[in-house]
Amino acid sequence: MADYVRNETSINPECVLAQVDALKSGAGNGSLEATNIACGNASTLLIPQRARQRDEDHTLRILLYSLIFFLSVFGNLLIIVVLTVNKRMRTVTNTFLLSLAVSDLMMAIFCMPFNLIPSILKDFIFGAAMCKIVTYLMGISVSISTFSLVAIAIERYSAICNPLKSRVWQTRSHAYRVIAATWVLALIIMIPYPIISHLESFPRRDNTTAHRCRHKWPVATAEQTWYILLLLVLFAIPGVMMIVAYGLISRELYRGIQFEMGHKKDSSDVNGLTSTVSAGSDDGDGCYVTAVQRPHTMEMSAMAASGRAIKAERPRSNTSEAKLEAKKRVIRMLVVIVVLFFVCWMPLYCVNTWRAFDESSATQTLSGAPIAFIHLLCYTSACVNPIIYCFMNTRFRKALLATFSCCIAPCHRRRHRGLRDNEEDAMATDGGGSLGTSLMTVQSL
Repeated sequence: MADYVRNETSINPECVLAQVDALKSGAGNGSLEATNIACGNASTLLIPQRARQRDEDHTLRILLYSLIFFLSVFGNLLIIVVLTVNKRMRTVTNTFLLSLAVSDLMMAIFCMPFNLIPSILKDFIFGAAMCKIVTYLMGISVSISTFSLVAIAIERYSAICNPLKSRVWQTRSHAYRVIAATWVLALIIMIPYPIISHLESFPRRDNTTAHRCRHKWPVATAEQTWYILLLLVLFAIPGVMMIVAYGLISRELYRGIQFEMGHKKDSSDVNGLTSTVSAGSDDGDGCYVTAVQRPHTMEMSAMAASGRAIKAERPRSNTSEAKLEAKKRVIRMLVVIVVLFFVCWMPLYCVNTWRAFDESSATQTLSGAPIAFIHLLCYTSACVNPIIYCFMNTRFRKALLATFSCCIAPCHRRRHRGLRDNEEDAMATDGGGSLGTSLMTVQSL
């Protein structure tokens, strides 16, 4: 590689241009040979370097696509298996997550191979029928994935910011209807793709014929309108809705954090007074000073209450700190969700809109590796969504272990683990109030 670079630096640029012109013009052997002699046989130095760069680019592209493909397929298959096998995981939010996993699995299967292989071979080898089917399934999978993300955001907003109202309509039957509506809407919106997709032939430099799957629009205005519509329906509007929903959720959780921090400070100030003046109630949260009803037993009751307070103070403080940390983690996760959505999808929609209005400059600038890596960036969301929405959740990880440990663990262990998880969930939800219940809704995603 270093030899190619050193030899290229000694080549006259005019000779290189002459070589390129001779190759493009299809010059005869005599003129090409003369040019080779005059230029010091520059073509033999440039062609190996370009071939090696092309091979390295293809190798890197194949490795990255393969990594994202296997992570997406493996992660989404795990989610589908866990959510369908475990009855305890069949909640409203997990119903939307199941639809998201199916759409991401479709995206990995129908988008990645059918984009990578033609870009490497410079030939669409799958036929005219697959050209129409694949483009249709690509659009459906991307649409359902986006609609599922929006549905999850709205469901979370309703559960946390309007918990009482949301309990009336947030049922699994309602979730099934919403999911069915998103699939039907995606099927209808993407109908133009199989109509405009055609397999066309083009000659190669080695006089062979190759094929490519292209969109043929009747007029340029229709293409521009279509990509603007996709930009709005599948990116801009869903992005704004997610920002608003998660922003309001973060504000609600931040208010809860401020309230609990103030509540904790007030509790620490009052605890000293309750330990020396009066006996606490059986609830013993350290927030109230109770009156003494029997003066002659004040000393004994105060000692007993002080002992109870000492025993209960540490678990309650740990629970309060755990709730604060949980809320902070939820806020950080919501920010990550919005940022990743824009990072993964903004380049692709911007490029498609640019190509609709100025195809020549967009094709010249982005053909080859740039557009391949832009596609890879949006495919990354298919393996990122399972990590963010499921694998970062404790209850999902427990369900995952329970699902795949059933093959080797006895049945009584599985029943014991299920009972223990139910007891932990019941303890975690006691005394949390409406905001605590809403937080558990977020953490159970």
